[in-house]
Amino acid sequence: MTLISKLYDWVESRLGISEVIQKEMTGYLLPRTINKWYSLGSVLLFAFALQVISGILLLIYYVPDADKAFKSVSVIMNEIPFGWLIRLCHAVGSNLMVATLFLHMFSVLFMGSYKKPRELQWVSGFTLLNLVMGISLTGYLLPWSQLSFWATTVATNSVGAVPVIGEYLVEFVRGGKLVGPPTLGRFFAVHVAILPVVIAGLIGAHLFFLKRTGISAPPTRNNQAATTWQGGAYHYDKHEGGIPFFPNFFLHDMTSISIYFACLLGVVFFSPYLFFTPDSFVPANAFQTPAHIKPEWYFLANYQILKIFPSEIIGLTVQGAGMTFIALLPFVDRGDKRYPLQRPLFMVCAVGGIALFIALSIWGHLS
Repeated sequence: MTLISKLYDWVESRLGISEVIQKEMTGYLLPRTINKWYSLGSVLLFAFALQVISGILLLIYYVPDADKAFKSVSVIMNEIPFGWLIRLCHAVGSNLMVATLFLHMFSVLFMGSYKKPRELQWVSGFTLLNLVMGISLTGYLLPWSQLSFWATTVATNSVGAVPVIGEYLVEFVRGGKLVGPPTLGRFFAVHVAILPVVIAGLIGAHLFFLKRTGISAPPTRNNQAATTWQGGAYHYDKHEGGIPFFPNFFLHDMTSISIYFACLLGVVFFSPYLFFTPDSFVPANAFQTPAHIKPEWYFLANYQILKIFPSEIIGLTVQGAGMTFIALLPFVDRGDKRYPLQRPLFMVCAVGGIALFIALSIWGHLS
């Protein structure tokens, strides 16, 4: 008997690991009609883990000081062995994670998986989307380049449109009247110490809701009901006769994760500056405003909405109303039908909303 097997037996006799594996892996059944869109959740878990690991590695050399931040990033990129790889994986990974989150949300929308009794999964997932965009925004300032400095200035200016307390909110976010060293310190603390913990906790809650209700089966024309749950009592979707998560769907997850990782490395090696502009390589200068400063691609629609309306408060109100509607969608769309083509009003609104988002993003990029 080897040392490893003795150690396994010792742990097994005290914790019953094999029982946990059987229950959570081979005993956890999924609907036989499940498709690859369902693996986007696992891809996002991998993406978040990669961001945490690469972020920790960057912290070894990054200096959160206005006078040293840009230089420390330059040292990481040019002097630290494989520092460029870690930094690019972190920067590109944040963009791809947001893109994957959008795809995950769209798949949930079109398959009607947000409907009862899975309202909490939708609300927690939508909150995660906003938190990930928030952590990307706070990380945007940390290189302390011209782009990050002035993009943060523009982003924080919009908070000032809030009636009565807008001025105080801007000063609170920035740590002063203008973007400066206190802003960098605050964004660094939020990016490194606060948001990752909150996101990790909410991911745990999201997975808990998923486990308790069970995964929803993909909708078909002949299977319209959102669930066999009728209300009034807790019900778990068992999917008797379904396929086990391991090894059946686990292989689908690994395939999707591999595709995501290949796309990430493809951008890093073949188009490393896809998400960078020339101003990303110039140190921040509060006395020299660049000609054209725009936010990251996933904020371009919000940016353009603020430019369309004559008053920023109107633009913020429109955005807030839209975000609130999306967050409360499961409580608004209470019908039982889930098959997209049998929900014509939903299809028109969803496709129109996505087209509007894309059009506003392109408009914001070109304006």
